[in-house]
Amino acid sequence: QVQVVESGGGLVQPGGSLRLSCEFTGSLSSNYVMAWYRQTPGKQREFVARRIKGTPSYADSVEGRFTISTDNTKKTLYLQMNSLKPEDTAVYYCYIGGIWGQGTQVTVSS
Repeated sequence: QVQVVESGGGLVQPGGSLRLSCEFTGSLSSNYVMAWYRQTPGKQREFVARRIKGTPSYADSVEGRFTISTDNTKKTLYLQMNSLKPEDTAVYYCYIGGIWGQGTQVTVSS
């Protein structure tokens, strides 16, 4: 069974960068969806980025600024976030093989 543990959130100034990590245990089929979502208080969890069979896709709001990647040797999913904006502030969740991470807070503020 897959288990996931997230890390890498924090406070960053507008225009800055952060990298989120999601380490998973267990084995995964290449058909598994690996994704990142985010949620702010009072709103539904929203899609940020996903990889299916190695093909990435992004929400329009993060296209060109965020990059989703994996390191299969380290069994880790990453989200590189550049040019961060205050509206990127949220709790970010990874989603791997039907399992949600615990969430990590990202705050973009000066």
